[in-house]
Amino acid sequence: CVNNLPLWIVLASFRLIDCIICSDWLINICRRKKELKARTVWLGCPEKCEEKYPKNAIKNQKYNIFTFIPGVLYEQFKFFLNLYFLVVSCSQFVPALKIGYLYTYWAPLGFVLTVTVVREAVDEFRRYKRDKEMNSQLYSKLTNQRIPSDMVFLRTSEKTGSCFIRTDQLDGETDWKLKVAVSCTQRLPALGDLFSINAYVYAQKPQLDIHSFEGTFTREDSDPTVHESLSIENTLWASTVVASGTVIGVVIYTGKETRSVMNTSNPKNKVGLLDLELNQLTKALFLALVALSVVMVTLQGFVGPWYRNLFRFLLLFSYIIPISLRVNLDMGKAAYGWMIMKDDNIPGTVVRTSTIPEELGRLVYLLTDKTGTLTQNEMIFKRLHLGTVSYGTDTMDEIQSHIINSYSQVSHFINYLPLILRFRKSVSSRIHEAVKAIALCHNVTPVYESRAGVSGETEYAEVDQDFSDENRTYQASSPDEVALVQWTESVGLTLVNRDLTSMQLKTPGGHILTYYILQIFPFTSESKRMGIIVRDESSGEITFYMKGADIAMSTIVQYNDWLEEECGNMAREGLRTLVVAKKSLTEEQYQDFESRYNQAKLSIHDRNLKVAAVVESLEREMELLCLTGVEDQLQADVRPTLEMLRNAGIKIWMLTGDKLETATCIAKSSHLVSRTQDVHIFRPVTTRGEAHLELNAFRRKHDCALVVSGDSLEVCLKYYEHEFVELACQCPAVVCCRCSPTQKAHIVKLLQHHTGKRTCAIGDGGNDVSMIQAADCGIGIEGKAVFSSVFYFASVPLYQGFLMVGYATIYTMFPVFSLVLDQDVKPEMALLYPELYKDLTKGRSLSFKTFLIWVLISIYQGGILMYGALLLFESEFVHVVAISFTALILTELLMVALTIRTWHWLMVVAEFLSLGCYVASLAFLNEYFDVAFITTVTFLWKVSAITVVSCLPLYILKYLKRKFSPPSYSKLTS
Repeated sequence: CVNNLPLWIVLASFRLIDCIICSDWLINICRRKKELKARTVWLGCPEKCEEKYPKNAIKNQKYNIFTFIPGVLYEQFKFFLNLYFLVVSCSQFVPALKIGYLYTYWAPLGFVLTVTVVREAVDEFRRYKRDKEMNSQLYSKLTNQRIPSDMVFLRTSEKTGSCFIRTDQLDGETDWKLKVAVSCTQRLPALGDLFSINAYVYAQKPQLDIHSFEGTFTREDSDPTVHESLSIENTLWASTVVASGTVIGVVIYTGKETRSVMNTSNPKNKVGLLDLELNQLTKALFLALVALSVVMVTLQGFVGPWYRNLFRFLLLFSYIIPISLRVNLDMGKAAYGWMIMKDDNIPGTVVRTSTIPEELGRLVYLLTDKTGTLTQNEMIFKRLHLGTVSYGTDTMDEIQSHIINSYSQVSHFINYLPLILRFRKSVSSRIHEAVKAIALCHNVTPVYESRAGVSGETEYAEVDQDFSDENRTYQASSPDEVALVQWTESVGLTLVNRDLTSMQLKTPGGHILTYYILQIFPFTSESKRMGIIVRDESSGEITFYMKGADIAMSTIVQYNDWLEEECGNMAREGLRTLVVAKKSLTEEQYQDFESRYNQAKLSIHDRNLKVAAVVESLEREMELLCLTGVEDQLQADVRPTLEMLRNAGIKIWMLTGDKLETATCIAKSSHLVSRTQDVHIFRPVTTRGEAHLELNAFRRKHDCALVVSGDSLEVCLKYYEHEFVELACQCPAVVCCRCSPTQKAHIVKLLQHHTGKRTCAIGDGGNDVSMIQAADCGIGIEGKAVFSSVFYFASVPLYQGFLMVGYATIYTMFPVFSLVLDQDVKPEMALLYPELYKDLTKGRSLSFKTFLIWVLISIYQGGILMYGALLLFESEFVHVVAISFTALILTELLMVALTIRTWHWLMVVAEFLSLGCYVASLAFLNEYFDVAFITTVTFLWKVSAITVVSCLPLYILKYLKRKFSPPSYSKLTS
């Protein structure tokens, strides 16, 4: 084939192929993301880092100085409506197509674009100010200039700006380990010594999982070489707060490689359903416009440059698609946003996005966070069960009496208390053992604020802190932990001090009990329990304490006949339960365990499995001490609110990072799941076969709420996405627990894709940002002209110049804009009967039938307005213009009036204001009107006749529809 072609065609073809290959290569280079790898970070030696890492700064802006204008214009002109008017306006620069003044087309379009650009500029400037404020706060030392390997010193209450490893938390005999307390105001004098050591941290590659971390610490200039394992307990993620004491760390991840940023999606421009429907309507109207133009050219007989006439007809009929609709729509949305912010029932509300307020009236799915949204995140200790006896809020004073008596009777033998209590198994001793276990098995740290007046760079002394009980607060990773420790304080056993190696408890008599922390096993979603090994300073006794969910602890504790039943009773009361147990260890047992445990922690591959296996060797035949019940306080009016939303037809999904048991309890206590409703807990699945079996089991359930974990959800979506979403959408309520921020956003997108319904996401934390951004609505807790057929099908305009600009703006915009004040029913009635929400949303849905009727009415009205003047024997062109245009304005005002359901006095003002503007302008429009004619009786009766004939059918149709097919809420408003 090549031999039969000319040489220049062959060369050109090869050149074209080369260009295509090069362009594809450049596109791939630009689109290719940097591959994330594990890294070796040398302490204080950034020059040894071969990789380049991202700048460490917060950036939530959608545009920069170069992309703002192009980006905003693209977002506007990707919609057919705006693109259509842009093409029409640009066509007026072509002399052969010009049919009017430039401002006739450019003025309305320019107004719309100006309003949009100003609004986006204000929003973008606000985002810039928020980013600047965040990047310049107290932790600015961690922003902008921080790179991996930098050493950082943080004080109490300072916030981290990057992910880093705590070097002051590492074990081992290292001479640079921080051994003295450093205050909030003291400079770190020996920080330079840390830069002189030869050590590095090996860290896994950046990833989305916020619950795990694997790495190792190695120091090469010591003999022998120091090797230590690093886990989640050694890390501080970005945006966390130092609860107490001080931290020395080395920066590992920065900027967009931090966990918080990786779990946050890029901001997007949200588009309301009304805008999408309007865009589709515009396309349909454009097709009708094209058909009408073809008819006009056909009636001309396709003579001369018919294709030019076709385009001119398109321009003439362009006002069938009114740009004033776009103006009124944007202004109406702004008004809705303003009314929301001024609503006395929701004070402090701020509307961040003014383009989607109407979405609140079209929601089907509400996805909510749990902690801080449905609940206050304030835990209260409610129940202690010892097997044979149970204590509630009204009997806590008995526990306090037992604790006081236990310690007061042997206060002079305090050092031998554990030995004495070992032989006493009375209720008092059992209470004492349970309370002591709760006071020791946790990750809580007591915090004491500095005394007033201590500030600046003064030298720190321990006396500067107030160690009184009134000045003590507790910090922990979970409010459950704080609630338990606060309860032990209320009954007499108080946690007064804790550091990395020990903790101290104060008895009712004021004695201090010291316990050395040998090992801590933090809570994980897999183990569903946490443990701690402590050594009593006075007796040297080693005890392993553990607490966790009943499903995890039931196989660990010794046989009993009451645990399962009591856990069920507490769960039905909406309490979060924890099983507490202990096991005494000999010195030999502990030394053997420690050796195997440290070896497992140094593993690079399968570290979690090896560590878990070693810990499980201790978790056998533990002594069951007690069962605790803690209540998470619900937000005010959560129960009636959820019930009202359900009655309104809104399906509620709770997406939380909390554990399954806690999420289930809150779902029941908040009445997200009714007391009589069954709950199907989706069993953990890891393979396709397990997912298939569990889905089949779930399919046999009817009218039950679904509770599923994030891990199981991932497996189901991987293999059976459509089936799972279809089944879940049939549930009255869904609870997804142990969800990462990315999973929350993914669930929102799944609902949008599979159901096509509008979604709303509500949350209060940084882990909810992705979900809020992905949802359609996010809540943070913060035309006529058939004139040409009359005048011999000539492509000339009837309403020229200012008339069409006035029609698109001041003559009609105020009444249309006033429709934002219209109400189907009163707000009080809507709250009393939430079921109306379903009818109102159905009534607002735009169908093809409704659209077709609207188009036919528009054509009828257009024909009456154009032909009416001729049918009334008016032949003067200027008189036809005056009669038809005046009738057009009056018809527009009357159509708005016929649309209104509930009149507001501002609507009346808007109607008369628009009419007054038109009447007043007649005196200045000598170029278009015969002023002498418009003051005659002939003008008045002809305008009135045309207006009545134009509007009467619409009124009759609306009357018949309301009479024979009234909306459900009409009975309430009568």
